[in-house]
Amino acid sequence: MPTSAPPGNRFERRRAETRRALVRAARRILAETGDTSASIQAIAERADVGFGSFYNHFESKTELFEAAVVDALEEFGQTFDQHLAGIDDPAELVAAGFRLSARMAESHPELMQVLRRRGLGHLHSDNGLAVRALRDLQAGIASGRFTAVEPVVALSALGGTLLSLVELRFARPELDGDEAATNLAEMVLRMLGVPPDDAHEVARRPLPDLG
Repeated sequence: MPTSAPPGNRFERRRAETRRALVRAARRILAETGDTSASIQAIAERADVGFGSFYNHFESKTELFEAAVVDALEEFGQTFDQHLAGIDDPAELVAAGFRLSARMAESHPELMQVLRRRGLGHLHSDNGLAVRALRDLQAGIASGRFTAVEPVVALSALGGTLLSLVELRFARPELDGDEAATNLAEMVLRMLGVPPDDAHEVARRPLPDLG
């Protein structure tokens, strides 16, 4: 779960924990089935909180499930920040992002199922992985590493390709996920203007351990 400053007193801490429990329950539902028709009573029971607690935090199920998606995507972005810290090459950041995403289908299945089911609607959000990818694209364009294109358009291509990779990992688990992600990363780098030989090398640089 994304981290935040701890609430200042016992009441605030209990209130924050209740909200986290509801968000966690909604995330599990999204990951398992994507079905948001579960009743508020069922969600509260799954979160192990009182029915009345729901309305202390959310006005509707729609608001809760939206918060669950945002929470998952921010955790996704924070995971990348943690594991890719210190990489300065925008091309390597893009390639590593694709390859780590393929591995996270196994190491973080709940998180990646939420991305699979709801990521498209958050492709241009101002949090999560989207804002980080846009930052890296802008840095690559500004430095000349990538072809000078509209960053938001490039983000659409990048995000759509990433979501396709995530879908592939779950729909065809028998495929070699690492190889598919590496080949796709190389293609994306070439699409962004990285020379073929360079794209081939960058897409195969050592990855950090997700453990």
